[in-house]
Order: sequence, then structure tokens, then C-alpha cells
Amino acid sequence: MPRGTETLLVVEDDPSVRHLAVEVLQNQGYHVLPAINGQDGLSLAQTHQGPPIRLVITDVVMPVMGGKVMSEWLKVTYPGLKILFTSGYTDDVISHHGVLDADVDFLPKPYAPATLTRKVRDLLNA
Repeated sequence: MPRGTETLLVVEDDPSVRHLAVEVLQNQGYHVLPAINGQDGLSLAQTHQGPPIRLVITDVVMPVMGGKVMSEWLKVTYPGLKILFTSGYTDDVISHHGVLDADVDFLPKPYAPATLTRKVRDLLNA
């Protein structure tokens, strides 16, 4: 599986999915900041001290603040930040959140660890 050393923000409200993503990415060498929802993700990004966050991996539908709203706020402050949306919902639900546009990077759940690491590396290299 592809490796890296970049700092990533993983925003996922499901504890088991968040834990899996964080563990897989940390095992590949990435520094991972975990967040439980969009509001938590914004807070972590704003208070993070260290190497810049290069990629946000976020669930689309979450309580408090969803991934799309969070990503819009983050893009204002960090214009070069890359976003990878994930979701286990159907295309109809996701399209209402504006995430199925052609220029949006999306990874459907469930995903295999190797699929996640390849997608992350591809986005970081792009």
C-alpha cells in the first residue's frame, strides 16, 4: 500500500470507521488528526500547530456540521487544501449535499484499506 508522511484530517462520525481510517493511514506513515464531525474538524484545523494539513477525508452526512459545509469553510482559509468526501449513502442523498459534481473527489463506503491509501496518495500527488 502507498505510504506518506503528510498531515491528514479525518472527519467521521462513526467511531469504527474513523478508527479504521486513522489506523490504516497512520500505519502507512501519515500524521492523522481525527475529528468526530465538521465542527470538530474546523476546530482541529484552526488550532493545529505543525506541518500543514494537506488533505481532509470527510464523511458527507454528519450531525452538527456535515462535510460539505465544513469543507467550504476550510477552503476559504486554506485554498490549496484537498478534500476527499466519503459516504455510505445512495447517490440521491449525496447529490442533495452537492458532492457528486465532476470536480469533487469521492470514495464510497465501505472501502478497503488499500483503496483508501491509494486514493489518498493519488490526491496528494495530483
